Amino acid sequence: MAWSLDPSSPRRDHTIKCTTPSNRSLYSSPVRTYLTILRIPAVRSALVLGLIVRIPMWAASIILTLHVVGHLGRSYGQAGIVIAAATIAVAISGPWRGRLLDQRGLRRSTWPNLIVLTLCWLIAPWVGYWPLIGFVFIAGLFVVPTFSILRQVQVANVPDELRKASLVLDAVLVEISFMIGPVLGVLMAHWWQTPIALLVAELTSVLGCALLWIVNPPLGQSAETRAERHPVRSWLNLRVLAIMAAAGSAVLVLTGTDLSIVAALRALDMSGSIGWMLAIWGAGSAVGGLIYGAQKRHPPLMLLLGLLGATTAAVTIAQDRLWLAVLLFVCGAFCAPTMTAAIDALMREVPLAVRGEAMGWHSSWITAASAIGAPLIGFALDLGGWHLGFITAGTIGVAIAAVGWLLAPGTGASHEVDPTLPSADEVEARALGQG
Repeated sequence: MAWSLDPSSPRRDHTIKCTTPSNRSLYSSPVRTYLTILRIPAVRSALVLGLIVRIPMWAASIILTLHVVGHLGRSYGQAGIVIAAATIAVAISGPWRGRLLDQRGLRRSTWPNLIVLTLCWLIAPWVGYWPLIGFVFIAGLFVVPTFSILRQVQVANVPDELRKASLVLDAVLVEISFMIGPVLGVLMAHWWQTPIALLVAELTSVLGCALLWIVNPPLGQSAETRAERHPVRSWLNLRVLAIMAAAGSAVLVLTGTDLSIVAALRALDMSGSIGWMLAIWGAGSAVGGLIYGAQKRHPPLMLLLGLLGATTAAVTIAQDRLWLAVLLFVCGAFCAPTMTAAIDALMREVPLAVRGEAMGWHSSWITAASAIGAPLIGFALDLGGWHLGFITAGTIGVAIAAVGWLLAPGTGASHEVDPTLPSADEVEARALGQG
């Protein structure tokens, strides 16, 4: 087997090409699949930076609620208004932040955000309730789109056949950061006064974004690509809308499941089990994601969404704590695969020059879905108890999947290969050669 550099590759580092064709993969197990991904420096640094940014971000979210309720003496409803202001700002700013990322690159588009965020969080912990809403809204408008950036890094630097596995690794680390962050936030609010805790958490997250700015991982876009102009109407077609609707409905299902779990355990007089039952649900997502990512062939997005919805609705048959745990693990197993499939499908459907903007729209869709899902499922819980909560969330997932399948069949099932990327075999051969 002979290896040579391809000087015609548009990538900054020339692509390694194999001159002896082979259909046999150099990796033969899920473990080797993920080790192959972790051998790619850009991906490895993106995953580490993701943890550095996200853990304090989740911590700050819970600290902000405790700050409003405790330090400012307001109600939980008023704390919800503060969180809603941030959520609305993030949803509004997603598309234009992504467009700036496409047109200017990571460093030029994010340094103003770092300045504004630093100023906001140096002042916000020390002001009253109404000014806090204003600072939180401004911070939401200028938040660094780290989720979009880190996923673009993975898509741009991972062999095509390992893209889903790489996105799954990111999804699993998001789950881990979500489990660590809120607990850390509660501890920080206990150890320190909430203004100090909020200041430390938010500025630590900004510091993580600054490290991302310093590292400046490749997004796969050349200067020529950034110069291209693609109006939204040129790429926001029916298939892209179907993908975004699927992603949004998946988040709605997850929001509904979260609320319904709490309602179910309270109704069954098992409130003490809420924490570890949510952990079992999250563990199902992690296991399902890792298995999904390691497969060579992947089911279409709409099928995964339908299975997520169906298994979520099926949780209603649980009669005791054991069956509730088993069914939550099963429906959790389709969470990470569905979200990963939606991101992968979106990246395949849109031009390279608008990936940031497309991810911005994706962020806005899922943020809106979460905002809609909470009151909708809450109304269902009030109307028919925890059973109706699971049924409503699951039915919405199945319905959107069915509509998406009819209007845009095969969405998310594309297996087109990016010719500028080396194969998994080539990545492993290069790593082994360096070793």
